[in-house]
Amino acid sequence: MRIAELSRASGVPVPTIKYYLREGLLPPGEFSSPNQARYDEGHVRRLKLVRALVEVGRVPIGGIKELLAELDQPEPNVHRAIGCALEPGLRREPEEDNPEIAAAKADLDQLIERRGWNVDDCSPAYQQIAEVMVTLRRLGTADLLDGLEGYAQVADKIAEIDLGLVARHRNDPGHVVFEAVIGTIIGDSLLQGLRRLAQENLSAKVFQANAVSS
Repeated sequence: MRIAELSRASGVPVPTIKYYLREGLLPPGEFSSPNQARYDEGHVRRLKLVRALVEVGRVPIGGIKELLAELDQPEPNVHRAIGCALEPGLRREPEEDNPEIAAAKADLDQLIERRGWNVDDCSPAYQQIAEVMVTLRRLGTADLLDGLEGYAQVADKIAEIDLGLVARHRNDPGHVVFEAVIGTIIGDSLLQGLRRLAQENLSAKVFQANAVSS
């Protein structure tokens, strides 16, 4: 297919495709003449992945190049590639370590040890959770952290479902990363909505029932 057909097949405008080609995010097509190149379904799949990384994952161009370089290896490290794809959405300027942060990280380390999680304490998610714990304590709502163990159990189950879904495509690392980005970023909104519905349902059972009985 020519570039115009590639644009229609992928939903990516021609100028954007040309930009991705210049940046090395999309491999060049096979030249059929000095001014014409032909593309195939592999280019369509790569375009969809790059678009998801840019627009959904908010991954910077440099990060996408690093991720694609990993995916193009003969035996890509899918775990590392997924980390490159998902971590930018969590990155922020970390709050300077202080006694509150240190205490939160110590509590978080205990939770991680109890769960038997193999995670990196340099992970943006690790820093994010520690900062949330500090915020709750500063607001005088530290009792909400009593649910942390239960949330971790649910998170384990969610992760199991997530990885089970994307692992079906383990022979296509690019597709695994694509679904991990879409499933995680968009899935966060889905989980938030389900949580609200479940809260509404339980609230009706608990508080409306109490109101009727009183």
